Amino acid sequence: MTAAERFAAWTRSLSLEAIPPEVVVAAKLHLLDALGCGLAAHALGIATAGREAMRESGGRAEASVIGVAERWPAAHAAFANGMLCHGLDFDDTHTDAVCHVSAVMAPAAIAAAEARGASGADLLVALVAGNEIIIRIGMAAPAVFHRRGFHPTSVCGVFGATAAAARLRGLDRPAIAQALGIAGSLACGIFEYLADGSETKPVHAGAAAQSGLVAASLAAHGATGPASVFEGRFGLFAAFADVHRIDLEPALADLGQRWETPRIAFKPYPACHYIHAPIDAVARAVGSRGVSADEIADVVVRVPEPAVSLVLEPADAKARPRTPYDAKFSLPFSVAAMLVHGAVDLDSYREEAIGDERVLELARKVRYEVVPFPTFPKSLPGGARIVLRDGRVLEAELPNQRGGPENPMSAEEISVKFRKNARLALPSERAERLEHLVLSLEHQRDAREVFTDLRGDSAPTAG
Repeated sequence: MTAAERFAAWTRSLSLEAIPPEVVVAAKLHLLDALGCGLAAHALGIATAGREAMRESGGRAEASVIGVAERWPAAHAAFANGMLCHGLDFDDTHTDAVCHVSAVMAPAAIAAAEARGASGADLLVALVAGNEIIIRIGMAAPAVFHRRGFHPTSVCGVFGATAAAARLRGLDRPAIAQALGIAGSLACGIFEYLADGSETKPVHAGAAAQSGLVAASLAAHGATGPASVFEGRFGLFAAFADVHRIDLEPALADLGQRWETPRIAFKPYPACHYIHAPIDAVARAVGSRGVSADEIADVVVRVPEPAVSLVLEPADAKARPRTPYDAKFSLPFSVAAMLVHGAVDLDSYREEAIGDERVLELARKVRYEVVPFPTFPKSLPGGARIVLRDGRVLEAELPNQRGGPENPMSAEEISVKFRKNARLALPSERAERLEHLVLSLEHQRDAREVFTDLRGDSAPTAG
C-alpha cells in the first residue's frame, strides 16, 4: 500500500482502547491549550478577520465558533477557529516536525465532530490520529519545507485535519485514502510574512483546518485523489520540498506503537518557539537580583542555525519590529523586553509595547552566535551572555526549551495558562466548565455539549 493508504487504514482502525492513557491525557491538554489561545486572541481582537470573512457566507448551523452565539457551517468554523487558535503564536509546536499541531487539529476535529454529533471519545480518537499523521509527515524530512519557504503547519497540517474529519464523517478506508490524496492539492502556506510582519501566518492554520473538512467532504461525494500523494513523482515532498526520493517507512512502520502526541511542546511565551530558550536563559542569568538596561554593555544570544533567518535576520528589522506580529519573530526585541520589564507575556507584543524606546534601545545591542547544540533538533535550545558595564558576565543556557518533553510544563501549569487566557474572554465559571468538559472528553456523549462555552457575544471583552 502507499503511504496514504496506510495512514488511512490506521486512522480507520484506531480505537480509544488502543491509545495509551498518557497519550489520551496529552491530547486533552493540547486541545485545552489551543482553545485557551483562541479565546485570548478573540478577547484581544487578534486574528478575527477569518471569523468576519466566514460570517459573510452564512449556511447551516453545525459547529461552534469562538465568540459567536450561533453555530456556523463546519468548514467555516474550522477556518475561523484555526486563525484564532494560531493568532497569538502561543499555541504548541512539535519540535522535530516543526509544525504547530493543535491550532490545526483542535478546530478541525471540533468542527467535524459537532457537525456529525459525534461523542467526545470519537473526537479524541480522531484528534490523536490527526496529530500523529501531521507529525510523522513533518518528521519524514525535517526542515525541508522551511528551506523552500513553505510553512509545514499548513503543508503537513491539512493531512491530519483531513484524516480526523474523514474518520468523524464515518468514511471507510478507501475513502479516507482518497481524501488524503485530495488534501495534497489543498496544501498551502508561505513564510513571506516575515518580510514585513504581515499577519498571514494564522491563515495557514485556518486554511489547513478548513481544507481538511473540504477534502473529507469531497471524498464522501465520490471525488478521488492520487494514492501516491506523498511519495509520487509530483507528490508532496517533490512539489513542496524538491525531495524526489523519500523514505516514509520510519513514519509508517510503528504507527500505534510509538506515539508523538506527548512530545508536542507547549509554549510558555506568545512568540516563535526559537525565542523561548534564549528568553529563559536571560531570566536565569539575571536571576532575582535583576539588572537595569543602563548597566548592560552587551548581550549575546546563542541559537541553533535555523533560528537565524526566522528571529534574528535581517538585523535592522528585528531590532525595531514593524508590527506586533513582527515582534513575535524578533529575538532581540523579546530578549530586551525580558531585561527591561522582567517578563514576556501577551502585553509585551501589544501595539503600544513594540514602540517602547527603552526596549528598542537595548534590542540594538543584542548580537548572536550560532551554536551546534547536541540537543537540536529534538529540542529548541538556546543561551545568553550578558556583559555589564562593570565587567561582570552573566550567562546561562537551556539545552531543552521549557514546555517540551525534556523540560516539561506540568498539567497544572498548562491549566493555569488556559485559565489565564480563557478568562480574558469568559467569566470564570464558564472557563472552569469548559476546562472540566475538555479534560473529561472521553466521557462526554455529545461533542456539541462540550464546546458551548466557546460561543457568545462576538465582541472582545478584554484589552
